[in-house]
Amino acid sequence: MTPAVLLIDDNAVQAATRQTILRRAGYFVIAVLNPRRALDQLKEGEYPVEIGLIITDHMMPEMNGSAFVQELRTTHGDLPVLVISGLEEAEAEYAGLNVVFRLKPLLPDNLLASVHQLLKPRGTFVS
Repeated sequence: MTPAVLLIDDNAVQAATRQTILRRAGYFVIAVLNPRRALDQLKEGEYPVEIGLIITDHMMPEMNGSAFVQELRTTHGDLPVLVISGLEEAEAEYAGLNVVFRLKPLLPDNLLASVHQLLKPRGTFVS
């Protein structure tokens, strides 16, 4: 079974849209609107399936995407993360955090290509 995608976005409409795109492509997606809650649930092992990829928005109240990833890396150092933002300058905040950064608007085909690449088994050679 392909590991699940954890989708974090405080915008419920955007989260639902991305969740639908991913589900139609065959991915199991868990959407969470609050990054702090997502972190707590990850740390406590509360998700019913293995999380293989996190997709997070950058601009969120309470905790932005870079703060989320910084904290995530203390417990889940190798978990693939895709950050989506409308702010090109935000990419600098993720330096050294081992994420893939994509600008909005992210077309469905580009979203799916990024997710597919990030969920490839470790050690897979891509030329």
